[in-house]
Amino acid sequence: MRFRLRCVVLLLAAFAVHAVTARGGQNSLADAQRQFNAGHYHQAVDALTDAVAKSPQEAPLHFLLGQSYYELREYTRAVTSFERSVQLAPNQSEYHDWLGKGYGRKAEESIFLSAMSWARKTHKEFEVAVHLNPSNFQAQRDLIRYEMYAPSIVGGGDDRALKHIEDLEKIDALQGQLARGEFFATKKRFAEADAVFAKVMESNTSRIGVYFETADYYRDRQNPAKMSDAIAAAERIDVDDRRLSFYRGVLLVMKKNDPAGAESLLKSYLATVPDNSDLPSHSFALEWLGKLHEAQGRFSEAAENYRASLALDPHNKPVEEAWKRVKEK
Repeated sequence: MRFRLRCVVLLLAAFAVHAVTARGGQNSLADAQRQFNAGHYHQAVDALTDAVAKSPQEAPLHFLLGQSYYELREYTRAVTSFERSVQLAPNQSEYHDWLGKGYGRKAEESIFLSAMSWARKTHKEFEVAVHLNPSNFQAQRDLIRYEMYAPSIVGGGDDRALKHIEDLEKIDALQGQLARGEFFATKKRFAEADAVFAKVMESNTSRIGVYFETADYYRDRQNPAKMSDAIAAAERIDVDDRRLSFYRGVLLVMKKNDPAGAESLLKSYLATVPDNSDLPSHSFALEWLGKLHEAQGRFSEAAENYRASLALDPHNKPVEEAWKRVKEK
């Protein structure tokens, strides 16, 4: 009797320790998530590193740690954390998608043979993410983009991309249209892309991101009137969305009729919105600020904007060329 009573006491104690550990892990995760959302990625890493040491089997801790490293552009560490999260929770579609993103960044940093290996891993993880959850639209789009750009030797190809676009259209017509429009734009089939994005604008969806993606298309097509329509549609959904200062600023740069307003909006975006891969990048905002200053003949400021943009995105060749152009003036 005493033995059984002692076993029960020990079992209850073990459950109590587990509960305390779990609560501690949840609190650490919540604290780190707040730091992450604020763009304080170094602080998030510090908090998560401590939390992982105490709760090494908690997959969400490893996943958020991987995301934090990813935003800091420490892709080797990001991959290590994402791999651990996938090991602990192999059926999480989102984890596989982010592991694919990490592998993709490693591919960009690597030379030929190593890059091919990383690229194949990227494709595999995107496929797994879609297989686990076909309604993970971010994973669907990541897979389609990969296949649009990658050569067939590492799993890319237009036929594969179009097949996955068709699959996506069956699940969500609007997401499928966006993917198809992006495909046409990538292939410079602009008449077809124009038709797709015109249809998207007629959808009257309440999904604000759809209008931002449409604004991106019209920005790249140098069509400020259509871009303005897309921004107005986004404003009708949420006038306080933090992305709007970026899009309004870019639109004013394109219109060339309110340089002070454009500068104020872009600087406000850089000062108040974290640099996050789910939002227009600070690198891109700095590039547009550089374009604005270059157009005004403020060449030293433009050169500094382009230099800062390159520091965040060293592989942006057009910005590198712009920086070389203006720094000599």
